[in-house]
Amino acid sequence: MKKLLYIASICIASLFSACDDYLTVESPDQLTSSSFWRNQSDAEAGLAAAYSQLYLMTYSGDMWSFPEEAELAIMNRIPILMTYSGDMWSFPEIKWPVEAYREDIIQLGSDALNYPNWVELGNYTYTNGNSQFSYYWQCYYKGISFANQVIEKTAEIPDENIDAATREQLVNEGYFIRAYYHMQLLLNWKEIIVRDKYITDPAELSKPLSSREDAWNFIIEDLKRATSLPATRDADNVGRATSGSAYAYLGFAYLTRAYEEATNKDSYLASAIEAFNQVKGYELVNNFSTMFSGDNKNSKESIFEIQFSMSSANGATYRTQFHRWIGVSELGGWDEILPSQTLISEFKKEGETATTGRYDSRMYATLFFNCDYYNDGNGRVYGYDYNDWFDNKERVAFRKFMPSTYEGLNQNYSAINVPLMRYANVLLMKAEALNEQGHPEQAIPLINEVRSVHGDMPPMTGTSQEAVRAQIEHERMIEFPLENYRWYDLRRWGKLSSALQAAGRTGFNEDKNSFYPTPLTELNANDALK
Repeated sequence: MKKLLYIASICIASLFSACDDYLTVESPDQLTSSSFWRNQSDAEAGLAAAYSQLYLMTYSGDMWSFPEEAELAIMNRIPILMTYSGDMWSFPEIKWPVEAYREDIIQLGSDALNYPNWVELGNYTYTNGNSQFSYYWQCYYKGISFANQVIEKTAEIPDENIDAATREQLVNEGYFIRAYYHMQLLLNWKEIIVRDKYITDPAELSKPLSSREDAWNFIIEDLKRATSLPATRDADNVGRATSGSAYAYLGFAYLTRAYEEATNKDSYLASAIEAFNQVKGYELVNNFSTMFSGDNKNSKESIFEIQFSMSSANGATYRTQFHRWIGVSELGGWDEILPSQTLISEFKKEGETATTGRYDSRMYATLFFNCDYYNDGNGRVYGYDYNDWFDNKERVAFRKFMPSTYEGLNQNYSAINVPLMRYANVLLMKAEALNEQGHPEQAIPLINEVRSVHGDMPPMTGTSQEAVRAQIEHERMIEFPLENYRWYDLRRWGKLSSALQAAGRTGFNEDKNSFYPTPLTELNANDALK
């Protein structure tokens, strides 16, 4: 994208490539109906606003009490003029506590225990007033509002100001983003509000929760529309959704729904496989760790990825302190999140059977731990033995999403991209769908491909449906730590209670904690929910 507009009045953030040259900002003093939604550049700026909520933005100044207040502000052309605090810690402090703290493979670090609203998430003692998932709900509905504007307002731009093909592409991109936000909400809440139109009347703000079936139907139809997006993006548009992104999430939606609606399971599995088959042009990356260290942004494996940059051109900041949040105190971090013993044991489950003579290579790419690899000069931890950092302690820390160099470790900020959907996920989800169809023989090669390329592991043993099912569960557990799929996997398989109990997470109640409650802010503001 040659130029993206930042419209500060409605908190628009840019889509940007890995190249910092395109962080161009043009900020009009105010937004009016006569000065916006006039041409292609305006439509791209509106789309940038829709993408902005991938960052789970918070703003300086007063927060909106619930998502649709932003819609009213926009609707009435009220200049908000808040400043995005993108170089702060708000991004990790919303996304990972909400999505990851519940998982059996995660435990809270020492500093996290100082934040009661985080502890509530990890202990399953939260109420509907928890601030973290309330912000999560708020941000994604804000993104939905922006996406609805793109879908509706782009269609109204005069023909002479935008060509037909570009108009269609931008609208379909709006459908993808709208579907993505709705899907993330539906993965975390049992019932959500389907926002299918841009709000122009305050009376429309109050709307009841949709049935889960209706929500899935809505998401799937939006994703189908988005499959007509381009298969690839040029250097100016890296990070934007593609047809592969749409097909991957469409398959994920069908796979999830297959377990929820038993009477239609076979049909949804078939649809999932059909969608996964259309995810083309991607490959697994041999060096697993580089996808999470900033060394291989938008890799050949990446299907959809949140973009970060160290640039602060024109005041736009898309850097984070994520490495401080992930890192343990010994590595200059804040000690907010740690791998659980359950995860460590799972990595070691197959023993030192990799072709390297060690454990599964994904273990060393994901964790720092006391072993010969980090103490014999081969692995090293930022140029030093593990024991130099950890003083011979049996201390395990996350390596995933940490900078690859000592220099990067010591920077105040980092700009490591966050992959949201990878080709490995598509292969393993496709394997799962095939196996559930009764075709373990077709699933096994897909599993082995991931094992070989990412783990340096030999082919799996066992050929039965149960053996393949168990292997998929193992592979997904060690493939995606900190990518926050574990909760959705366990719920899909009906194993939340058993897995959490095995991990010693005693506070979980399946009836109460499988999904988050509707946030209190929404209940208070939405008359249809009273």
